[in-house]
Amino acid sequence: MILTSGLTLLGIGLGAAGILGIASKLLYVKEDPRIAEVEGLLPGANCGGCGFPGCSGAAAAIVAGKAQATVCVVSDAEGHRAIAALMGQEVLEREPELAVRDCTGGDRADEAFHYEGVLDCRAAHLLYGGSKSCPEGCLGLGSCVRACPFDAIRMGPRGLPVIDPAQCKACGNCVDACPRGVIAVSGMSARLLHLNQTTDCLAPCRQKCPAQINIPRYIEQVKAGDYDGALMTIRERNPLPVTCGRVCPRPCETQCRRQHVDSPVGINMLKRFVADRELRSGKRLPVPCARDTGKKAAIIGGGPAGLSCAYFLRRLGHSPTIFEAQPHLGGQTRYGIPEYRLPKADLDWEIQGILDLGVETRMNTKFGKDFTIESLKAEGFETIFIGIGAWQASGMYAEGEDLQGVMGGIEFLTAHALGQKPETGDRVIVVGGGNTAIDAARTCVRLGADVTLMYRRTRKEMPANEEEIVGAEEEGVKFLFLAAPAKVVGDESGRATALEYYEMELGEPDDSGRRRPVKKEGSEKRMPASLIIPAIGQKPDLTCLYEDGDAGTCPLETTRWQTIVADPDTFQTIIPGVFTAGDVYTGPDLVVSAIGDGRKAARSMHYVMTQGAIPIPPATQKGMIAYSLFKEIDVEERKQRAVMPHLRHGDERNRTFGEVEGALSETEALAEADRCLRCGLVCYDRDSAGEARHFINPADL
Repeated sequence: MILTSGLTLLGIGLGAAGILGIASKLLYVKEDPRIAEVEGLLPGANCGGCGFPGCSGAAAAIVAGKAQATVCVVSDAEGHRAIAALMGQEVLEREPELAVRDCTGGDRADEAFHYEGVLDCRAAHLLYGGSKSCPEGCLGLGSCVRACPFDAIRMGPRGLPVIDPAQCKACGNCVDACPRGVIAVSGMSARLLHLNQTTDCLAPCRQKCPAQINIPRYIEQVKAGDYDGALMTIRERNPLPVTCGRVCPRPCETQCRRQHVDSPVGINMLKRFVADRELRSGKRLPVPCARDTGKKAAIIGGGPAGLSCAYFLRRLGHSPTIFEAQPHLGGQTRYGIPEYRLPKADLDWEIQGILDLGVETRMNTKFGKDFTIESLKAEGFETIFIGIGAWQASGMYAEGEDLQGVMGGIEFLTAHALGQKPETGDRVIVVGGGNTAIDAARTCVRLGADVTLMYRRTRKEMPANEEEIVGAEEEGVKFLFLAAPAKVVGDESGRATALEYYEMELGEPDDSGRRRPVKKEGSEKRMPASLIIPAIGQKPDLTCLYEDGDAGTCPLETTRWQTIVADPDTFQTIIPGVFTAGDVYTGPDLVVSAIGDGRKAARSMHYVMTQGAIPIPPATQKGMIAYSLFKEIDVEERKQRAVMPHLRHGDERNRTFGEVEGALSETEALAEADRCLRCGLVCYDRDSAGEARHFINPADL
């Protein structure tokens, strides 16, 4: 029985062997020998970071044309070139990428409940999204550490993963292991293109910043003494930190949690500190740009929006050309902001840094006269950006405002900036309550005039920056509140000699939230003046868009406020490939807002030129995140806010255009940075956290 079974099995085996032998002759598939050669050039890590099953799978994919020679995340440039040479491919160098962690919570994050399950982030996330009170924060169980095949991640002392850039290969395994998206693989271009997401670790100050600067990050870098790193963090969102360090009204500080303890952190002071440090050093930090794409973009207007758009397009590898009607770049920062606030030599230095990246310019070139949208397209520009600002002054709607001796605020400031020396006489009336009005008034003081600023509401309702109002008061500007112009009085030669005005009183709030001024009947008064400067608003001048002058047709959609209509997410106009931002889109707004929107427009232009479509992630932040806005702050220690030093006083300040405010010293900057609570969405450094207020090594953040 046993013998029979053995012989049977032997016979079956021999038969099967014979069949397989015949099949191997009939069905033999010869393996491409290049697979073995390519596999021999791969490092043999078998990490799976390439997306294929080991190095043999990657080699087969490369030979089959399903993957590039650079697919291996572990191999170096020499290895990529060797594989490409074997396959007859051209190697295009990849932009360096690293895994990055966004969350700064860690041990500071409150626990919503006590978790005792499997110590894996993915398992913990299945239970009510995890135990952390912050819905977006790191769960701290180290799944990313275990997923990394290169030992590039460790858990730091604050309960957060710390990534070693020297070991990280950007394989993405950690990204796959994180259920909350706390870790991402990112390079320079990805960082420049990123829009704030509601899932990001966004401190309230960062949510409010129109340029979306990572404020907590650069303040922490200042605190650690990494001033160059802080400046480069700023430049990932703002190419004009020297300018903004002087003129930004700091909307970010209105949302600083520190204000609920004592006063907001001097965020803009610290920006100016690191920007001026480079400015005065005599050297520039290198600003990296992506590999050239050969794509051309036209930038119409060299103001803050246009400069920002050109800067980010160049950093993304494109070739932007700025078309500017004036003899110099800068827009309102050059012609609308006086020298005592923003020295033009400093502005020139900052703009030159943008041009040195490879941005071309065509000066004294007017849109609608010297070129059109169609001529730019014919010249090979694939995308076009319109950032022509808002240069047309709004009228006072008062009789006689067309007389000689009446000059609009922006017209006056521009004429002075161009060296035309407009005559002021000895008595000047400036009408308005915004920054342009204040700038005009303070300029006239320096030209030797007695200046009165007339505003139809009270000081409390003035939209100008508080520091600028105080500066005007200190310099001797007189304020006449609750007064509105009625009529410009002129002499026989047609020149203004006085301004008649009404006294006003405040009624119910209007759409802006401010109480509406109401005229007091029979309250007319007259004030003599040698120059009257209405500075009550500006609007874009869109005559350059009309094909046959004012009577022609405009190819773009516009609003009744003379602004250009565009998609609020992409900044693309009704003409495909034509984009806009800045004051011509929003109306008169902040410099930092124009810079931020210029970057967003550049992002859209980049995607149009490279992919043909503009992705807008569904979680893109569009307003303040409600649950992050709380006022109960567990901090008892009070710390005095820094004060910006003044460089000039008395007559030297009032009779010259030398810069008034200076930068913080290093000691002052470090002390101010130490006031920052390192906020995230809900986390911040509390008194009860003990060591949380101690110095933190940035490598462990």
